Amino acid sequence: MHKPSLPHDSAALHVAGTARYIDDLPEPGDLLHLAFGQGREAHARIVAVDLDAVRAMPGVVAVYTAADIPGENDVSPLADDDRLLADGVVTYVGQPVFLVAATSRDAARRAARAGRIDYEPLPPLLTIAAARAAGSQIEPVQRMARGDADAALTAAPHRLTGGFAMGGQDHFYLEGQVALATPGEQGQVHVLSSTQHPGEVQHLIAQVLDVHSADVTVEVRRMGGAFGGKETQAAAFAAAAALVAVKTGRPAKFRCDRDDDMVMTGKRHDFEVAWDVGFDAAGRIGGLRLTLSSRCGATVDLSPGINDRAMFHSDNCYFLPDVEIVSERWRTNTVSATAFRGFGGPQGMLAIERVMDAVAAHLGLDPLEVRIANLYGPGRDVTPYGMTVADNIAPDLIARLRADARYDDRRAAIDAFNAGSPVLKRGIALTPVKFGISFTVTHLNQAGALVHLYADGSIQVNHGGTEMGQGLYVKVAQVVADVFALPVEAIRITATRTDKVPNTSATAASSGADLNGMAAHNAAMTIRERVTAFLARTYGCDEGAVAFTPAGVVVDGETIPFATVARKAHLGRVSLSATGFYATPHILYDRAAHKGRPFYYFAYGAAVSEVVIDTLTGESRVLAVDILHDVGRSLNPAIDLGQIEGAFVQGQGWLTTEELVFDDAGRLLTHSPATYKIPTASDRPARMTIALWDGGNVEPTINRSKAVGEPPFMLALSVFSALSAAVAATGPAARAPVPLDAPATPEAILRAISAHRAA
Repeated sequence: MHKPSLPHDSAALHVAGTARYIDDLPEPGDLLHLAFGQGREAHARIVAVDLDAVRAMPGVVAVYTAADIPGENDVSPLADDDRLLADGVVTYVGQPVFLVAATSRDAARRAARAGRIDYEPLPPLLTIAAARAAGSQIEPVQRMARGDADAALTAAPHRLTGGFAMGGQDHFYLEGQVALATPGEQGQVHVLSSTQHPGEVQHLIAQVLDVHSADVTVEVRRMGGAFGGKETQAAAFAAAAALVAVKTGRPAKFRCDRDDDMVMTGKRHDFEVAWDVGFDAAGRIGGLRLTLSSRCGATVDLSPGINDRAMFHSDNCYFLPDVEIVSERWRTNTVSATAFRGFGGPQGMLAIERVMDAVAAHLGLDPLEVRIANLYGPGRDVTPYGMTVADNIAPDLIARLRADARYDDRRAAIDAFNAGSPVLKRGIALTPVKFGISFTVTHLNQAGALVHLYADGSIQVNHGGTEMGQGLYVKVAQVVADVFALPVEAIRITATRTDKVPNTSATAASSGADLNGMAAHNAAMTIRERVTAFLARTYGCDEGAVAFTPAGVVVDGETIPFATVARKAHLGRVSLSATGFYATPHILYDRAAHKGRPFYYFAYGAAVSEVVIDTLTGESRVLAVDILHDVGRSLNPAIDLGQIEGAFVQGQGWLTTEELVFDDAGRLLTHSPATYKIPTASDRPARMTIALWDGGNVEPTINRSKAVGEPPFMLALSVFSALSAAVAATGPAARAPVPLDAPATPEAILRAISAHRAA
């Protein structure tokens, strides 16, 4: 059974507008505001920098360049190639070149635009094609393979080749990048940062300042959204604030303007996909060669892991007996692509779903039947990277959703509608999701927590996870409350701080509740066991006679209020504070061979989406969505349902309206809400039903729950397949793949209709 639904711990504060974010905090009188002076070339040597006009601007207190950084000029997560301030060369438009500190935000921003930078232009590489021609890679081509793809393709009764492109995506978090640094004694600094990875921000600030990590405290109470965009990208703003605070002795705040934020920070990787597939008359794949080419941008960032995860998810729910997956990671003179919800998984999964649609079109079959024919099953249960799919609920989950959503009846009705409708065409699709849960870098799968039981019976919880609106804090509070049989209101949630729980991993990979929930549980259990032993000694009974219940602690038949027990334990000199730790077991991956078990378990789901397109304008609308999603035994169904809905709509935006446009000089043209179109309330399907699969995790996760942050994003692939079906209905029954690229904007849909009719 699922746990009870409880509201988000900050829900009332969000509604009332009283939840405090960094920019809501009172500002000290001597606060300095910051802005970056940005490069205007995609690729150029810096010949000269004249900042005299910047220093003369009203309100300017200090201006810094790379030469003023006392430590390492680097804010990268792993490759030492992300400069805090450009030094000698710029590699993308918008790259920070100098830093301005002024008495107001507007003064800093105006001054940052007054700098003069002379360049010697260098040839920019802006596209995957240009990078491929120049051999510009962030790392060598990666290959994941099983069997003999060439032989299987040659022997297959049917064979198809094709390809398509998918765009990137801006995170468009409601709260932009922001940090507030306050100097302390002896070179120490405290930094409030809107980051998913306070431990890494702490380390990078220490590296920039040339101090020890113990001299830097990073704190995060909540973020106004992140979606991966604050995993690595927050570091530059936090480091800039810390640099100014330490150098001037004054607090410093960096609140980035939305346009600057969109220009300077990374996006989801855009991909180009090519495939060669062999299959039989039922659509069952025998051989597949899949090439995934991504635009990684100017620096490495997290691109190796993101592209690896795209490879991992190029099977989705399907057994690929003879397969070769090739991944090309191209370095370009565009802002570095970075983590985004799904972390490459959506790109790999969309690739295989397009293959399924193409196979179905070639054979004249319902795409759902082709998908079912290729599902993992007995004797067909090992992934291309060698991991056994031990908990394959996809066939049963798909069958239930197919029946509950009346897929077959609706598909027949849509065919009838399309036959009589010359302008409007409808489409429907059911697509599944199988998403691996764990960081694929093994050492990141660890978490710590700190729990205090006070003498009055109140409890304070701290852990390494960060709250970005996803409900992690309330879930962990519920876990601790359950240990002591208390209402969740008795648990005080505190901000994530690097001086309370050190060396934390990012809140990412959908592992926040898995890792931090278990760490907090372990800490709470340590205290409970100490208290239990104390009560058994005090009352002369066995420890088995002590039970924590909602009515109080039962000791040998007597019920004692929890607060009384806490006071007695304190007087009895029992330690009522404990740390907890958790490391995910059973995961091991050999990256050189691309073999192993990179995931602890899989989360599943499926969605049916029904759409309509206008063949004259290319406009589309999602009419109805039915979702059945697997969260194991939900820690909090209300939170999980919210995550599923939000993820789906965000995925729908990636695939339909969110288009990143760069000009020929490498400038981002879609850098504001006026030109970049995220989904609005009116884009939510008019009918949207979401149900939770009723089943526990086979692995002993916290309360047998499953992760929910990222997997539902890929439920939106059903929208794209449904749009393809609608486009297919605009022409004769040509047995050819629909040439639709993502995002399926009106322009893309019109191009696809024209090409399909021509085919």
